[in-house]
Amino acid sequence: MLLPYAPTSVALARRRLSADLAERGVFDSAVEDAILVVSELLSNALRHAHPLPSGQIMATWDWADDHLEVTVSDGGAATEPRAGRPALSSLGGRGLGIVEFLATRWGVRHDGEVTTVWAVLPAPVPVLEPQIRAPEMGILRECG
Repeated sequence: MLLPYAPTSVALARRRLSADLAERGVFDSAVEDAILVVSELLSNALRHAHPLPSGQIMATWDWADDHLEVTVSDGGAATEPRAGRPALSSLGGRGLGIVEFLATRWGVRHDGEVTTVWAVLPAPVPVLEPQIRAPEMGILRECG
């Protein structure tokens, strides 16, 4: 999803991702983790990177096999995205640390001037037990 290079895009992506995962039946706790990760990736890109050549930023997600891959692509920055280790008194710098904690894995890809930060998270759905049906009873007839 292409988004304006603006802070309001974080809320747009959160709502869309939440709706998509809820529609698939993903557990609420996994939806909340995914929303937090997309928020952190977008906020980090908006704070530290340039927009794509189109002047926008891109967020994508792909759900398969009980896992979700979230990506955010931007026009790159002067520094490589990495998880920081801020002091307890620091007001920021925890975003990619949160991503690192919640994701099973995450990383950075470069394609020319486009930088993509990605994260893979568990996104399980409830397993529905097959309905167990009692064998149908035949109709008893009284013979007489």
